Amino acid sequence: MAQCVQSVQELIPDSFVPCVAALCSDEAERLTRRNHLSFAELLKPFSRLTSEVHMRDPNNQLHIIKNLKIAVSNIITQPPQPGAIRKLLNDVVSASQPAEGLVANVITAGDYDLNISATTPWFESYRETFLQSMPASDHEFLNHYLACMLVASSSEAEPVEQFSKLSQEQHRIQHNSDYSYPKWFIPNTLKYYVLLHDVSAGDEQRADSVYEEMKQKYGTQCCYLLKINSRTSNRASDEQIPDPWSQYLQKNSIQNQESYEDGPYAITANKNSDSNLFSLDGLDNEVKVDGLPNNFRTHSLQLDQSSDPSNSFDGPDHVKSSSSHETKKTNTGIIHGACLTLTDHDRIRQFIQEFTFRGLLPHIEKTIRQLNDQLISRKGLSRSLFSATKKWFSGSKVPEKSINELKNTSGLLYPPEAPELQIRKMADLCFLVQHYDLAYSCYHTAKKDFLNDQAMLYAAGALEMAAVSAFLQPGAPRPYPAHYMDTAIQTYRDICKNMVLAERCVLLSAEILKSQSKYSEAAALLIRLTSENTWKGMDSDLRSALLLEQAAHCFINMKSPMVRKYAFHMILAGHRFSKAGQKKHALRCYCQAMQVYKGKGWSLAEDHINFTIGRQSYTLRQLDNAVSAFRHILINESKQSAPQQGAFLREYLYVYKNVSQLSPDGPLPQLPLPYINSSATRLFFGHDRRPADGEKQAATHISLDQEYDSESSQQWRELEEQVVAVVNKGVIPSNFHPIQYCLNSYSDNSRFPLAVVEEPITVEVAFRNPLKVPLLLTDLSLLWKFQPKDFSGMDNEEVKELVTGEPKMIGTEVVSEFLINSEESKVARLKLFPHHIGELHILGVVYNLGTIQGSVTVDGIGALPGCHTGKYSSSMSVRGRQDLEIQGPRLNNTKEEKTSIKYGPDRRLDPIITEEMPLLEVFFIHFPTGLLCGEIRKAYVEFVNVSKCPLTGLKVVSKRPEFFTFGGNTAVLTPLSPSASENCSAYKTVVTESTSMCTALISSASSLDFGIGIGSQPEVIPVPLPDTVLLPGASVQLPMWLRGPDEEGVHEINFLFYYESVKKQPKIRHRILRHTAVICTSRSLNVRATVCRSNSLEDEEGRGGNMLVFVDVENINTSEAGVKEFHIVQVSSSSKHWKLQKSVNLSENKDAKLASREKGKFCFKAVRCKEKEAVTQSSEKYTFADIIFGNEQIVSSASPCADFFHRSLSSELKKSRAQPSVHKVKQSLEDAVRVIQKCSEVDLNIVILWKEPPEMELLKFVRPENTTVSSRPSVEQLSSLIKTSLHYPESFNHPFHQKSLCFVPVTLLLSNCSKADVDVIVDLRHKTTSPEALEIHGSFTWLGQTQYKLQLKSQEIHSLQLKACFVHTGVYNLGTPRVFAKLSDQVTVFETNQQNSMPALIIINNV
Repeated sequence: MAQCVQSVQELIPDSFVPCVAALCSDEAERLTRRNHLSFAELLKPFSRLTSEVHMRDPNNQLHIIKNLKIAVSNIITQPPQPGAIRKLLNDVVSASQPAEGLVANVITAGDYDLNISATTPWFESYRETFLQSMPASDHEFLNHYLACMLVASSSEAEPVEQFSKLSQEQHRIQHNSDYSYPKWFIPNTLKYYVLLHDVSAGDEQRADSVYEEMKQKYGTQCCYLLKINSRTSNRASDEQIPDPWSQYLQKNSIQNQESYEDGPYAITANKNSDSNLFSLDGLDNEVKVDGLPNNFRTHSLQLDQSSDPSNSFDGPDHVKSSSSHETKKTNTGIIHGACLTLTDHDRIRQFIQEFTFRGLLPHIEKTIRQLNDQLISRKGLSRSLFSATKKWFSGSKVPEKSINELKNTSGLLYPPEAPELQIRKMADLCFLVQHYDLAYSCYHTAKKDFLNDQAMLYAAGALEMAAVSAFLQPGAPRPYPAHYMDTAIQTYRDICKNMVLAERCVLLSAEILKSQSKYSEAAALLIRLTSENTWKGMDSDLRSALLLEQAAHCFINMKSPMVRKYAFHMILAGHRFSKAGQKKHALRCYCQAMQVYKGKGWSLAEDHINFTIGRQSYTLRQLDNAVSAFRHILINESKQSAPQQGAFLREYLYVYKNVSQLSPDGPLPQLPLPYINSSATRLFFGHDRRPADGEKQAATHISLDQEYDSESSQQWRELEEQVVAVVNKGVIPSNFHPIQYCLNSYSDNSRFPLAVVEEPITVEVAFRNPLKVPLLLTDLSLLWKFQPKDFSGMDNEEVKELVTGEPKMIGTEVVSEFLINSEESKVARLKLFPHHIGELHILGVVYNLGTIQGSVTVDGIGALPGCHTGKYSSSMSVRGRQDLEIQGPRLNNTKEEKTSIKYGPDRRLDPIITEEMPLLEVFFIHFPTGLLCGEIRKAYVEFVNVSKCPLTGLKVVSKRPEFFTFGGNTAVLTPLSPSASENCSAYKTVVTESTSMCTALISSASSLDFGIGIGSQPEVIPVPLPDTVLLPGASVQLPMWLRGPDEEGVHEINFLFYYESVKKQPKIRHRILRHTAVICTSRSLNVRATVCRSNSLEDEEGRGGNMLVFVDVENINTSEAGVKEFHIVQVSSSSKHWKLQKSVNLSENKDAKLASREKGKFCFKAVRCKEKEAVTQSSEKYTFADIIFGNEQIVSSASPCADFFHRSLSSELKKSRAQPSVHKVKQSLEDAVRVIQKCSEVDLNIVILWKEPPEMELLKFVRPENTTVSSRPSVEQLSSLIKTSLHYPESFNHPFHQKSLCFVPVTLLLSNCSKADVDVIVDLRHKTTSPEALEIHGSFTWLGQTQYKLQLKSQEIHSLQLKACFVHTGVYNLGTPRVFAKLSDQVTVFETNQQNSMPALIIINNV
């Protein structure tokens, strides 16, 4: 139980005090009424004695009584009605609420920290009122009147005669059989005569003389002259006199009602709520008997019809006592005791002392003696009770029968003079004067007698008081007999069916157990009385609620607190409080229990508590609390069923509607549903993408439908940096930031984003519905704040802050209905249309939250026909807002940021609206999705300027420039339209004559013609707009050739279009448009080319610049559609140094056809370009030679053939640059290798043009294969440093019969293929050793010098004149000279035999 102000040792004596009746004359009552008090109320603050008092027990032992208190009350002749008591108790509890600034106890139990009110004043008020309002009954005498004060005034005509009348009236009430109430302790009640004297108005001498007369008549012990009203009430303002009455009168309304109703001036507070509370109107017509008011016929607690709960205005939920409230209201303005001075206070205190010392205690002492004597004589006992107690308690115990055996004989009644009742009377008297030893022994005796007689009500009363006496005995000679109490409670409850007495037992016993720290037993006792079905009506709910709450406090006050039991019983108490109409207490109980259940995962319990708190708060008009409680039910991932959630939601909306109606003009409330994932909010600046229109396909650009991919976003950023660098002469400006059209949680949101005026801003808000019922949002739109600015000059003088609803500045799109199904996540895209430059701040969303009746999940709004009419939303929806607050990224750069938790800004919702910019749209026409590897296709690109500004500087950048081309820089190189050739070919073609079949047609072109210079980035390609400007609304179509990538598979090719405004903008320098093309390529031809030096005679110049080119072609297409046949229509070469001259193995049929998986081999002769060609033209000129297998030449130096050739060149160049070079051990070695390598490289590119019938045009590039660089040059490489050839006659006739030796002149041509100087040694001493060679070729001898040493300059050709000597006819191999070569400037000598593989055969004939 909660802590109490009083200890149980103080509580029990204060609850059972000697009762004294008061009977006043009208005049006496009038005197006290001047102080707004009745006589009984006047005495109340002074009714406790300030000193100890003594009396003697029957054995003449001195007994000390401490803190004795007496209860004086006016005589009431009707017992209080249960209904009235019930209402009074209800009022007492509802009037007592926890104080506002009350500091609660913090109890820490385990992992719970609970704020719990330490005291429960409502329970103490209830208990005090309950014990005071108990009606007197026949089986006990504790609240029977022991004495009666007869009060008259000194100002009456005949005071002494008045006393006689009062005395007769008291005698009549006590002894007349008409009056069964009130109850009197003994027949000869003590009468105490009090003469009231008004000091300020009365005659003091007369008063004294009357007092003397009284003493003569009644004796000095029974008379008292009490002087009051020492000052007039109009002097009340002079000095402040304390008011000790207010605490008693306001404590609860029982005294109020008694006091105002039980005197002759009785006034019911609820009838006179106006200020003149004490008007006497309507009271004169009371029936008077002998000049005495007949006012005690009815009890103050008669049920007043006007305040009956069933008639109350608010219905049973709002049981409020109008009387108690009004009493409170009227009492506050009244000063009690206004005519009394402090001296008068002392006089009243003295009067009580005198009455107790002289009158009451002697009377009690005498009564106890008489009763003791009577008992001894009647029972025939020879000794007093004291000596007998020993025997009672030692051996001869009568075994107590168990309750179940006893018959229900509670109807048995004793006559008033029965000896058993005399023992009980004596026990009660001893108890009242705190003589607990004697009281206990008497109760114990009486208990046995009653049990023997089976008088169960009496027995239970004796057991109850015996237990209390045993507990209160000084020195605690025996333990508290709790089983007595249990028996008493069970008897009262089950046999006597008297719940009031049972409750009194429980209240007393629980306090006693609590004082002994037996909290568990106390709790069990309290709970036992709450589950009774016998208690019907509101009083049982109130009692149960209070007792359950105390039981809960018992659980929390245990040594190891039982927190969950506490919470559970608090919930039960709250439930019963609610049933009893005590809304505030119910709410308090639920709130206290909530501390335990909160956040522990007991979601259903939490929901129940929150729901109840919401309902109670709503009833008490604490609307904010109600809203907050219902909000909790909805937002904590509820485990309730769908119908339950629907009910919660409707309740919440209903409460919310009421709240919002209270302040219709207030700020919009924050709604809890649906959830918004703020960090997932995305922004998109710009118009929505147009869908594809027939063959027209819009650029993919950026949209909210695309998933974020960090890799691709990095690629786009690099492309943009590349093009910006090109525009800014190779340097990226320091203030460059990539343009962001779409902002999300991955983008860099640390800067204010830039949006362009008149271009929509789309905000994607991610909603989630946590409930199992669908939510319907209506009139959903964005909430924003806008500051218009003039960025060009100074800011406007006044910066107007505009919040929602200024369409001139910002247009707002409103979504009329947005349905989120149960447990669904769904995004809403909401648009704003800025019409003015300035700063925009997107604050959140605003909408009406509602639900759909029938709470069915609907696939989409369309499936809900009634929805669009708004009939659901209007009936139950509330307008509110939710803010979008995005937390920026965690900072982690400096040491301070790493050690603390700091977040950077996220400004994606605060765009700056800038001036107009051009806006480009790009459309692709006839754009393919599938190509063969190397296939060339012509498409068209349309550029449209959809803004009101002209755009310029249009460039496109791509990581795969070899994939597409817009043609060359000059019209000559670019065929304008597909109709330029008969085949609608993508190429520029020329019809050829049949004679030029096998020889090559020559043309040339420079890479500069195609915008691919050496210095610039090959990836950045200017788009050839006419006049380089695209005017507002204008559109341009340009041809675009595409070439299928050489690797098969799916290729994503990114294009980034860059453009600027003609008018330079300070905020936005440029804009971009992205397009991703997806091309699927399939296999076509596999081509491999090899070269071979020709050792045949040199060409016309004798330069030895011939070689053979072998081209292997294989059709590797694997098409499901059937066998694809490819026609090779032309083979072209492209090189700075070489050109194809003619085809060697031209077959009869013109077209070379390859069916699937067929291979073909072509052989071509290649020659060096003429030196003068290379000199006169720039070094970047490439010579193109076309060998045609068809009837029409494709001009390979024109677009697109040459474009793709140059692009493939540049991309290969880039790849080779990108390859890391291996660090070599020796520099000289590396140089040598490079030089040697150089001479073995052939810088020749082969272009194969082929087609697939009927008309598809294809193109394949191949570079002749070269050997890779190795750290040591191979034999083949070294052997090709010097090229040798022997010139001699094929046959030689010699007359051997004339001359035996035959001399043949032979010229040895040495040609230096490298660009460095080479030292050459020619050794002629070599003899063929192999026998096979000797067999085939005869032996001969070289004449003259056997070894030559010479140096060949770069590219130099040297001829040596040699002589061979033959002795007879035959076939001879002249290829025997050994040629050694080394680079002149090299220390390391690479010497190798320069043997020719082909034999140089000569035939010697004899003539």
